[in-house]
Amino acid sequence: MFADRAKIIIRSGKGGDGHVSFRREKYIPDGGPDGGDGGRGGDIIFEVDDGENTLIDYRHRRKFAAGDGEPGGKRRCHGADGDNLILKVPAGTVVKEAQSGQVIADLSGENRRQTILRGGRGGYGNMHYATPTMQAPKYAQPGQEAKELEVILELKLIADVGLIGFPNVGKSTFLSRVTNATPKIANYHFTTLSPNLGVVDMEGGGFVIADIPGLIEGASDGAGLGHEFLRHVERTKVMIHIVDAASVEGRDPVDDIYKINAELRAYRADLADRPQVIAANKLDVLPEEGEMEHPLSRLKKEFEPKGIPVFGISAVSGQGVRKLLLYVQRLLRELPSKPVLFEPEYDPQLHYTGQKLPFTVERSAGEANTYVVEGPRIERMLGYTNLESEKGFQFFQNFLRENGILDQLEGLGIQDGDTVRIYNLQFDYYKE
Repeated sequence: MFADRAKIIIRSGKGGDGHVSFRREKYIPDGGPDGGDGGRGGDIIFEVDDGENTLIDYRHRRKFAAGDGEPGGKRRCHGADGDNLILKVPAGTVVKEAQSGQVIADLSGENRRQTILRGGRGGYGNMHYATPTMQAPKYAQPGQEAKELEVILELKLIADVGLIGFPNVGKSTFLSRVTNATPKIANYHFTTLSPNLGVVDMEGGGFVIADIPGLIEGASDGAGLGHEFLRHVERTKVMIHIVDAASVEGRDPVDDIYKINAELRAYRADLADRPQVIAANKLDVLPEEGEMEHPLSRLKKEFEPKGIPVFGISAVSGQGVRKLLLYVQRLLRELPSKPVLFEPEYDPQLHYTGQKLPFTVERSAGEANTYVVEGPRIERMLGYTNLESEKGFQFFQNFLRENGILDQLEGLGIQDGDTVRIYNLQFDYYKE
């Protein structure tokens, strides 16, 4: 089964919490803090695996998580780092943020490995927070939270040339004739249910062709199979538009070309403007020139003035095929050799703010109705905030609320009129 799209949830590892402990040894009854740091959480990494050609591994499993960091220990022991999780994908996979559809990474060309979500940092143990005024800190830094993201994986085939056209016009027959591919061929619509790749081997340099199945009118809106496979046209530099010049099924080849180009433009505005070549197929069953205008002449008259060359071919007999391939080879040489890549639009790291520094909130052991709040960030803030001004005190109140300190005080049962002491600051608590 060919799978070229999957939606999964990825989660990096949580950072391990810092540890609170104090040195306890014989003859040293009041040792200093020795709590160790937590380990770093594991990263989520996507890596190209040349042995993979579909996303089938991600169709039956929904969530992927890296390892969490271990907490720190006593005696300055550092917690172990969490294991990274490496997700293998085929070359050409584009990782998108699911909600916005914005590109996070394109695993193509030289970009064969990329970290998508970084694990949380481990928290500092209490040994880091000893100061001349606070020699026995009873708090440590919690590990940074894990990051979780829903992403869409889309495989966009890497091919120089895309074969486009309505079903049953001979795309698979053409591909089997000019490449080493062996697509399924039959005389009914949607014989091809997955894109086929083949390599055209020619003197002076070959190129890769992709047969894009399922294009019909309305494909860009999801009709037929076009919505599933239009994405594979996006990397191609040149498109060979194959039409049934003999109108075996009663279709108008000129009208077909306009309809397919309209679908390309509706899917992505610039696709229909890429270099195209029209291959008027089934010459072997075309009638001789008569009173009515020959289909090949009509196609040339309609499209060559627009800069789109028309070649008459027979995919069955091989008539005209080499001439077409030589033209495409020359055209590719004139185009930039750089592969078509999708630039990043979304950085997951920017959508997660940094972690909060730790603090403790507890009842005072020796004073009734008194609560003590301590923490390094709070201590620093008191040094630069003018609490004498109304605006400064309001700013400090917002700080306590946003960092969850007021919630913790309420959780401990603080009542209106109780005392809150934060280092040298002391005030009565009243709920707003």
